[in-house]
Amino acid sequence: MFRKLSTHQLNRLTFYQYRHPVSLVLDGVRSLHNVGSIFRTSDGFGIEHLYLCGITGTPPHREIHKTALGAENAVPWTYHDSSFEICQKLKSDGYFLIAIEQAEGSIPLGSFQLDKDKKYAVILGNEVDGVHQDVLSICDACVEIPQFGTKHSFNVAVCAGIVLWELIPH
Repeated sequence: MFRKLSTHQLNRLTFYQYRHPVSLVLDGVRSLHNVGSIFRTSDGFGIEHLYLCGITGTPPHREIHKTALGAENAVPWTYHDSSFEICQKLKSDGYFLIAIEQAEGSIPLGSFQLDKDKKYAVILGNEVDGVHQDVLSICDACVEIPQFGTKHSFNVAVCAGIVLWELIPH
């Protein structure tokens, strides 16, 4: 017989006790619900930082909170006008930049392995247009999630969950 565990029994870490050396860059994500969901997923995987760029909405906002459920207060984040400029800075700070995009030369997600000695920034693009080409041009890798249905992309928040599950050690 299964019995759900209480929050106390889950023995979760408190905010900021541990963060994986992986950050996410949201390159013009337009849906506030997607942003909130990515906050919640980022908290669940203990990512280091969330960079909100361009038209991406920022907390505090009722629609972000609706799906983040407080994770917007647990995940370190900053807003930047330009995803290209923050990606350039992250690269100069030693981050390995990974675009999640369908592109020439992309690597299937299951074939990409993190090096535990590197820091990573994973770039997720706009729901319609994807990662901006100028950002894509400075990335160190381009990773794509294999798909088998009639649609050619996943929702960006779903994509974040799939990618983090695959990349974060567990």
